[in-house]
Amino acid sequence: MEEKRRPILIVTYYWPPSGGAGVQRWLKFTKYLTEFGWDPIIFTPENPDFDQRDSSLEKDINPAIEVLKFPIWEPYSLFKRLTGKKELKQGQILESKNTGWAKKISVWLRGNFFIPDPRIFWVKPASNYLLSILETNEIKHFITTGPPHSVHLIGKRLKLRNPALTWIADFRDPWSQWDILKQMHISSFVWKKHLKLEQEVLKVSDAILATGPTAANEFKALGARRAHFVTNGFDLEDVGEKKVEQPTTEFVVSHVGMLSKNRNPENLWSVLDELCEDQTFYEALNLKLTGILSTEVQDAISAYPRLKERLSTQDSIPHDKVYQEYLSSNLLLLVQTNDDGAASQLPGKLFEYLSAKRPVLAIGRQDNDISKIIQSCSAGESFQYDSRDELKAFIQGEFEDWKSGDSKWQFSNIERYERRNLAKDLSEWLLSL
Repeated sequence: MEEKRRPILIVTYYWPPSGGAGVQRWLKFTKYLTEFGWDPIIFTPENPDFDQRDSSLEKDINPAIEVLKFPIWEPYSLFKRLTGKKELKQGQILESKNTGWAKKISVWLRGNFFIPDPRIFWVKPASNYLLSILETNEIKHFITTGPPHSVHLIGKRLKLRNPALTWIADFRDPWSQWDILKQMHISSFVWKKHLKLEQEVLKVSDAILATGPTAANEFKALGARRAHFVTNGFDLEDVGEKKVEQPTTEFVVSHVGMLSKNRNPENLWSVLDELCEDQTFYEALNLKLTGILSTEVQDAISAYPRLKERLSTQDSIPHDKVYQEYLSSNLLLLVQTNDDGAASQLPGKLFEYLSAKRPVLAIGRQDNDISKIIQSCSAGESFQYDSRDELKAFIQGEFEDWKSGDSKWQFSNIERYERRNLAKDLSEWLLSL
């Protein structure tokens, strides 16, 4: 007897051709959930104004799932007029060194006028449209994933209209603890509004889904009725049969992704520059940074003339090219935001690094989820922002291992983070609700 299929609605702002990290969590989950008896229905904006595009991700859309698109109005044209820019790249409003009136107004408007975020205008029309979709498709489970956290307000409206539904609010990043929110110069009134909305989502939803154990515990402490975590991961189909060998003529230290002013490991740049006093290290080093770099990061590296000479940069690349960068590196940098609220964040890039089986050098808070995973997998080491002697010794050790062709890292038990296995874990948890 054929197992009955279970429809599940996923409401997400980010969907291909959107690029960046935010789109991949549910793109990959829905790619494999169909193997475990689920029929995902994606609901996403028809005309979103996201800042990164990556058409290579479209190949990962499971042809068996249904994708519904609904129009959205966003106020980003206002930001563009105020800043005089035709495009706003990720984090550009906050990252710009320009402190003129236009930027200040833009940041203030973003933080104080659009609560919880500029996609708030999608909440009511999208909710009204989805009520008929839920009824027609006999859907019992639905998921909202944020940021943007206004998507969770769609979930709240749907749940209040139909309490029999099982609603899971998936948080890829925190809400009130999100470091980006803290940069918006919001008023005390607006801050209380954020806290109120967050509490409503935590209390009305049937469960909170987080990306790691620390984040799940934080949501429990905030009052979530039930909190669970399923991490991000890596897709074996992305790794494929790529056989890129590690460089033998240069020691490549790579970072792939955005480096913002709050993710600027100045001690690392200083240590690398100091190591460049050794001519052999200097001639071999290639510090390769791929993606958006804040002016603070560029200026910090430029302060070290030797290191600047060993720096190579390139713009963001499609996801189907990132493994080429991983595999052609000798050491992969993972830089966490230097903020107390970032301790619970567990980026998807970590798991792709693990699957590339190149040692990871992580900079961030000690004893966080990142450092524990790296240690448990024997995949590298994690250091605090103010580390120096230990950091220098680690890089020297990796350089010597590169010269000798040795490696002490095992990359053990990483299969637990493979996307298909994570989709199975997610399916089993959904069935328990």
